[in-house]
Amino acid sequence: MNAEIRHADLDGGCRVTLVRGDITSERVDAIVNAANTHLHPGGGVAAAIARKGGPAIQRESDAIGVVATGSAAVTSAGDLPCRYVIHAVGPIWGSGDEDAKLRSAVRAALAQAEAVGASSVSLPAISSGIYGFPKDRCAQVMLSAICDHVAERSGGTLRFIRLCLYDAPTVEAFEAAWSEWSADTPEGA
Repeated sequence: MNAEIRHADLDGGCRVTLVRGDITSERVDAIVNAANTHLHPGGGVAAAIARKGGPAIQRESDAIGVVATGSAAVTSAGDLPCRYVIHAVGPIWGSGDEDAKLRSAVRAALAQAEAVGASSVSLPAISSGIYGFPKDRCAQVMLSAICDHVAERSGGTLRFIRLCLYDAPTVEAFEAAWSEWSADTPEGA
């Protein structure tokens, strides 16, 4: 069972929550897949989503084709308990301009969630696994990108943004970044 760790209510009526658990069991409108550019499941989050979601997700992904780094695409969720999977392509550490590419991938995923009318979305720590993005830096960039998205949207549908983190080192990195981030967030908890 997924456990909520912390939350903050941002201006505009959106709650951001840190969660420790398995993103494939999140009961939200959409989950985000940390995808590669060809939308082929490799390891980590992508493999778990492909395994639990079934073949429909990969068939739809194959029809989409290549997605650029920093972008996102949407498929159905197959057998998962959500409605959509948003495939966000984050950067490989060492590829150059990684912070901007990760920020773009997060913002693209949130924009896709809003485009399909989602009120809730759950994101993993994009690029912090096999792509090697340092977990502490990933947390800072993702929290900042989420905050910027919420602040800049007008009439957006998202009311709940969850960061679903699987392992202890990732949770620790996000909790540390959260403490710094929430000090600047009026309703940070």
